[in-house]
Amino acid sequence: MKRKKTDRYRLLIALIMAIVPLSTYAQQATEQSSVDQPVNNQSANPMDSVTISLLTCSPHQTVYSLYGHTAIRVNDRRTGRDIAINYGMFSFSKPHFVLRFVFGLTDYEMGIEDFQEFCNIYAFYGSSVTEQMLDLLPEEKMRILQAFEENYQPENRVYRYNYFYDNCTTRARDMITDHLNGKVRYREEEQYPSFRELIHEWNEEHPWARFGNDMLLGIQADQPTDISEQQFIPANTMRDFDNAYILSEDGEKRPLVGCKMVVVPAREQVVEKEFPLRPRTCAIILLVVTILVCIIERISKKIFWGYDLLLMLASGLAGCVLFVMIFSQHPTVKINLQLLLLNPLPLFFIWRMVRRTRKHLSDQQYLEWIILIILAMMASLLQHFAEGMLLVALSLLVRNIWRYTNKQYDKKKYHQ
Repeated sequence: MKRKKTDRYRLLIALIMAIVPLSTYAQQATEQSSVDQPVNNQSANPMDSVTISLLTCSPHQTVYSLYGHTAIRVNDRRTGRDIAINYGMFSFSKPHFVLRFVFGLTDYEMGIEDFQEFCNIYAFYGSSVTEQMLDLLPEEKMRILQAFEENYQPENRVYRYNYFYDNCTTRARDMITDHLNGKVRYREEEQYPSFRELIHEWNEEHPWARFGNDMLLGIQADQPTDISEQQFIPANTMRDFDNAYILSEDGEKRPLVGCKMVVVPAREQVVEKEFPLRPRTCAIILLVVTILVCIIERISKKIFWGYDLLLMLASGLAGCVLFVMIFSQHPTVKINLQLLLLNPLPLFFIWRMVRRTRKHLSDQQYLEWIILIILAMMASLLQHFAEGMLLVALSLLVRNIWRYTNKQYDKKKYHQ
């Protein structure tokens, strides 16, 4: 995925498009077919000088590039025109970008870049770019180019982005496979990992990015995926293209990829330092602190309701984030069982907790939280929870059990 270029650069590309439109290829092919030529004279077909390739870029350290990127190269050796078709153009500067992304309302668009400039960007980050030159017939190339031209019209180039089902990789794949003389057949996979397991393969070195993903993804992200669904990851699409063939209507087979090469070699990347503690470590610290607070309260015969206020405030605000995801257009975040543990309800009970604690009154709400926490821990058998979340659940369980069973509410024994 890539950020949008400057307006000046995009204007330059648009001018190039205007000078040498993609439709000229189709026009030349049509004109050529109307001229009597020997049957075996294929060199006159303008598509013979055109190669179309799938470009796969390895990840780099920016958040939106942790999983790599896919584009399409169109190279015409006759005219010297060499471009990259990119379905990952977006801009952080658009209003409410983060909010729109959370609700699944992010719009990406098709962009066109000079191929060498495209490669230079990934070379700068130290990412590799692998090219798979496709084994296409002239009429297939022409249809793909016509589809690009149609797709680049202002009214068509913007699309509603969905990370798993409609992203820059699946768009590039479909632009190729939907315009062939036959069906693409992939090698059957024996493993059917979930969406969550697939992205875990790519964010191991970024535990907090993984934590954020796992917090937002719901139970649907843990369902098995078929080979087509796995291709939202650029490396998976490249792997499958290597082993794919085109099956024509008459049963003829030909490989989808003619040859493969690395056009930009990978370099060692500088991994930016993240927060030094993993989520699990922070959760362990929270559990230890919670137990110590309970022990100190037992010894001092005091209730530190300020600690309860912090726990309720933190869990309630986190719960607000998970709650609003119910209304997101991302299908894999709507049903999130972690809502049993982190939900907005504590925010409505903070004042009640403070008031009843200061008046030395017991409160049945702690029993309700205990039930919800236990249900959440049981739900972790159905859905993968974010790293350390079960330890957070244990911390909240310990605290609520202590508050529910603690009988320090007698005014004669209670000391604030």
